Amino acid sequence: MDLLNYTFYGNAVRQWVIAIAITLAVLVGLRLLVSVVIGRVLALSKRTRTDWDDLVTHALRKTKTVILLVAAIYAGSLVLELSEPVHAGLAKVVVIVFWLQMGVWASAGFRYWLESYRERKLATDASAATVVTAIGFGGRILIWLVVFLAVLDNLGVQVTTLIAGLGVGGIAVALAVQNTLGDLFASLSIIFDKPFVIGDYLNIGEHQGTVEHIGIKTTRLRSLSGEQLVFSNNDLLTSRIQNFERMNERRVSFSIGVTYQTPREKLVRIPEILREAVEAQPQVRFDRSHFKAYGPSSLDFETVYYVLAPAYRTYMDVQQGINLRIHELFEKEGIKFAYPTQTLHLVKPSS
Repeated sequence: MDLLNYTFYGNAVRQWVIAIAITLAVLVGLRLLVSVVIGRVLALSKRTRTDWDDLVTHALRKTKTVILLVAAIYAGSLVLELSEPVHAGLAKVVVIVFWLQMGVWASAGFRYWLESYRERKLATDASAATVVTAIGFGGRILIWLVVFLAVLDNLGVQVTTLIAGLGVGGIAVALAVQNTLGDLFASLSIIFDKPFVIGDYLNIGEHQGTVEHIGIKTTRLRSLSGEQLVFSNNDLLTSRIQNFERMNERRVSFSIGVTYQTPREKLVRIPEILREAVEAQPQVRFDRSHFKAYGPSSLDFETVYYVLAPAYRTYMDVQQGINLRIHELFEKEGIKFAYPTQTLHLVKPSS
């Protein structure tokens, strides 16, 4: 018996060989076609300043070989004598994988566009990263929801009935995941209200740190000691937040005590000395300096000034300069700093 004429599943071996050959040829052809298109678009992108050609290149690179293989198998099956249900099933599989590939392309292109937008805007608007996170999450959900509905419609499912059922079921799901939804809506509030953005230094209760990431459910801060602090968005917005980056200037108040033995004329001079020490520093505005109180072991003076920059390092540099200048001026004036002392009176009892 001629092997090529041997019938296998209703088709001669010759037909199966032809089908396999067509499948391989179509697979190789599709793979080459995708490579050629990517190369042409990539060459075009180097000559233009727009991002659309780069987006198309990035999306086409996500073409899945498995999906091309399914299309090639369907092309090879056209030369075979198959039953109507088998042909219809293969056609549905091709449509399903086509929609899956469309979803992969759309998701990849959308993500590339968002990252490009983020890089352009992040230098001028730190909140852009947060907006990109939320838009990216919602956009990818929408893309794959459309793909899911298209696949179900191709399988003969009544999509309108399903959507109505999902609306009813969505209420029950929302009640079950209300904490997660609370964090989601809190993240949207952070995005649009912008109480803080990435890079801001926050004080939240007993915790402090720089904002590193604002996500859909949590916000992460990096503390001064190095560890990462993770806050639920919902809990974060119900807390009192001090945003130090929103300060235009920093108010500083400090006190200094001198000994009770300081002459009165020196006491009159001390506020002027303190003012001179403050005004000698850059980026400050002097407010006041007064003899405030008689302390337990010192005469106390209070001074208030403003640092005209919000950075904590700038404040510490200014305060250090003030302290050194005060020490220098007090040394010249012969004024002594007070420290805790006690005077003990001994009384000899009479005989």
